Amino acid sequence: MSERIPGIVELPCACASLRRAARALTQRYEAELRPLRLRATQFTILQVLERAGALLQGNLGRILALDSTTLTRTLKIMLREGWIAERRGADRRQRLIMLTEAGREILGVATARWQHTQEELRQQLGGARWLDLFNITNEVTSLTTQEGELS
Repeated sequence: MSERIPGIVELPCACASLRRAARALTQRYEAELRPLRLRATQFTILQVLERAGALLQGNLGRILALDSTTLTRTLKIMLREGWIAERRGADRRQRLIMLTEAGREILGVATARWQHTQEELRQQLGGARWLDLFNITNEVTSLTTQEGELS
């Protein structure tokens, strides 16, 4: 493989290449969110809860393709901050996760910062490639996860 972009070595592995891109994107978004003491994963959880409403923790993990340990650790921080609340389900092992008013407030403030970064990236990639990015990443997610479990 040839080096087409200065400073970026092409990786022969889809996993390595996507993980590198994800780390770079995460760093860029987190630089915008850092003044709010909000991490990219936390912001994403707030977005999902705002769009979907209250969710069982397991369903939230499946939506995000996130393992249970990582999700539990992240939710614990968000509970402590008061951005989310939890309630036990009919089955006491189930946890229903919901957005709080404080969560809505931090999401509103963070969304303006997030939109700034989104627009910068959209401009840099161009409209068609921006849409391609979403289509490809959604397709890869769909192909590599199975209903009810992570591959």
